Amino acid sequence: EIETQMLQAQHSAADFDDESRMIVDLVTKFVDQELMPLEPGVLEREIKGEHLHLTSDEEKTLTAKCKELGLWALDAPEEFGGINLSSVTLMAINEEIGRTVTPFTFPPDSPNLHMLMATATESQRKKYLEPYAQGTAKSAIAISEPQAGGDPTGMLTRAEKNGDQWVLNGRKIWVSRVPAADFIVAMARVGSGKGHEGITAFIIDKGTKGFEILREIPMLAGHRTYELAFEDCRIPAENILGEIGAGFAPMQLRLNIRRLQMGAWCLGMCRRAMEMMMSHAKQRTTFGALLADRQAIQWWVADAAMKMHACRLMVHDAARKQDRGEDIRMEASMIKVYATEMAAEVIDHAMQTFGAMGVTKELPLHLMAQRARVMRVYEGPSEVHRMSIARRLFKTVK
Repeated sequence: EIETQMLQAQHSAADFDDESRMIVDLVTKFVDQELMPLEPGVLEREIKGEHLHLTSDEEKTLTAKCKELGLWALDAPEEFGGINLSSVTLMAINEEIGRTVTPFTFPPDSPNLHMLMATATESQRKKYLEPYAQGTAKSAIAISEPQAGGDPTGMLTRAEKNGDQWVLNGRKIWVSRVPAADFIVAMARVGSGKGHEGITAFIIDKGTKGFEILREIPMLAGHRTYELAFEDCRIPAENILGEIGAGFAPMQLRLNIRRLQMGAWCLGMCRRAMEMMMSHAKQRTTFGALLADRQAIQWWVADAAMKMHACRLMVHDAARKQDRGEDIRMEASMIKVYATEMAAEVIDHAMQTFGAMGVTKELPLHLMAQRARVMRVYEGPSEVHRMSIARRLFKTVK
């Protein structure tokens, strides 16, 4: 009943048409029937200290099911066999995915897809975008650097033109999905400019000489990122993505899409945590009374419901603006901060409600808590986003 009410509230906030509602309902059933049952195995592997992953058999089964149901290339153009869903519908789908700790995403990953769609040449669309959109190729993106932290304008990786090739030198860190990637989009600076000047995107194929994975970095929630090195890494001139020195804008587009996704994922995690918290509170008796009758628990539930409602409105408002082609950098930053901090609070209260069981690894709450903690750092730390929001607001005051 709780889940049904929350889902109806989500649908109402999004003003879905019948087709969108059907797709979101299909995804909801996919999460419940295909992804949730895999959680015990995922939790067991994480308890053993393994990489948070699906087995090859599990992934093959899920992939086949996605193709059977048509849950594939959801926001890819129809020319590539995609469904070309609106951002609003995609956010509702991401909220459903956020309810489970089973690590699965409908291929392909949206942010890189949109960056490629905005910048790829005709030959790049054929070689990279088309197979990526169709889910037959995988990608990664390398932005952060060891010395630059959350500031991409401090980028030190350089690219120099040498005949009909570009030569890259530098290091990248915190890059996800590298071993499985068929190609990587690497950001580098051309020339000696500062700030956004010269930042350019390059496509680097797997196995390119001079491209090396230096180390695997274990992260919270069982995930892994990687540190990379480019040492005289030579790539063809045609592998420049977009225009020289104009890489910041499409990179920002990619980041905005991911930040909206994070808002939706946080909503999904909060829905799951709140459902678990309320179900437990209605069954657990302490000192002669149900936890559900304790004011502390009631306030946690009420605060969670209010913040989730506000966050959902923020996410869908930004998604509508994204569909209209508006600049959503401000909204994306607000969502990134608000949603991740909301999720940290709601999940923590759910863990507290469960008592000792809440801090075991037998429940999915610990993975959600770690995931929310990591989200407060990647795609821009909360502090950087607050600074960015304030700077934009101050510019509006004369």
